[in-house]
Amino acid sequence: MKLTPVGIVHSPFREKFGIPRQPGLIAEVAATIELLPPFNREEAVRGLEGFSHLWLIFGFHAIPPHTGSLTVRPPRLGGNQRVGVFASRSTHRPNPLGLSAVVFVGFEQAAGKVLLKIQGADLLDGTPVYDIKPYLPYADAIPAALGGFADRAPEPQLSVVFSAAADRRCTELETERPQLRALIIAVLALDPRPAFKGEEHERVYGVRLFDLDVRWQVHERCAQVVTIKIFT
Repeated sequence: MKLTPVGIVHSPFREKFGIPRQPGLIAEVAATIELLPPFNREEAVRGLEGFSHLWLIFGFHAIPPHTGSLTVRPPRLGGNQRVGVFASRSTHRPNPLGLSAVVFVGFEQAAGKVLLKIQGADLLDGTPVYDIKPYLPYADAIPAALGGFADRAPEPQLSVVFSAAADRRCTELETERPQLRALIIAVLALDPRPAFKGEEHERVYGVRLFDLDVRWQVHERCAQVVTIKIFT
């Protein structure tokens, strides 16, 4: 089977570090799917406006080739316990395919492009989308389903504050990047650090959002945004 992308994702996540580990965890994440030829025509999405959510089948395009390992170490288990690859949603899979349910905001046509607006995405900028399907509540929502070792959504792990300089810079940057502050807070609150991390009070972490380099430190369950700079 040969898979051909039907679209490409444009999202604020420019690197894997910082991306929420499941869709819907950060509602502030706004992204678009640009449909690629020959699918960039209105008839390809006709009728989609009646649906509130979409299923996306996409490719993990920025990971190393699969090593053949049959087990992975899920972050939800602290990164130290192994489970079978098919008992996880790890990016390291025999076939690098992912599945995400996202909020569908609407679509627009401009300059020969068809763009699907979505929210709550857990997708790296540039992710290839191989198929788009409408979410059907009567078939896709199973209230009695069991979630195994991930039976509930992760709770925020960190409080988030801004240094005086970062606070001013964020306010300036929000004029062209709406909800930037809310996005930074939501991303850092989920603590994107590796699950097997130790207490590293002096370490400065960086996460790339849009064209920005957001630097932060953690001390006693509080993440402080130190600087926000534009990549040059």
